[in-house]
Amino acid sequence: MNSLIRITARCLRPGAAVYMPRQADGRVWTSSARFLCAAADVQKALGDIVQKDKVVVFMKGTPAQPMCGFSNAVVQILRMHGVDDYASYNVLEDSELREGVKAFSNWPTIPQVYFSGEFVGGCDILLQMHQNGDLVEELKKLGISSSLLEAEKESK
Repeated sequence: MNSLIRITARCLRPGAAVYMPRQADGRVWTSSARFLCAAADVQKALGDIVQKDKVVVFMKGTPAQPMCGFSNAVVQILRMHGVDDYASYNVLEDSELREGVKAFSNWPTIPQVYFSGEFVGGCDILLQMHQNGDLVEELKKLGISSSLLEAEKESK
């Protein structure tokens, strides 16, 4: 995630601090300007990433070599539907990406799936959509014809 590193580097301001509004209990919170700037830029970068492709998956490992069962399940579900052309990001290679995507989606687990920039969910949600037929419909909205739908038509 070299773009995240470049973004963070632009935000480095040695010794700078930002004071947050006074809390209800009277405490004043401080944070480094570097951290706040980096966090905002990481969120913007993630917003750009999920908009670039119709289907985006943040996962542990790669589609060719998933490193957890849940990531593998997402890859297999997409494969069953014939979705092979999607962007995937290995969160094990970049802890900033791993934590940033969790904050971006407000979803605590990996993998995470996005369709046209919209957060869909994790493995459990994608599995449920697959089982109830919603995934075929969502893929159709993206202009992707599910292989399962094609196989069903051929069997009739």
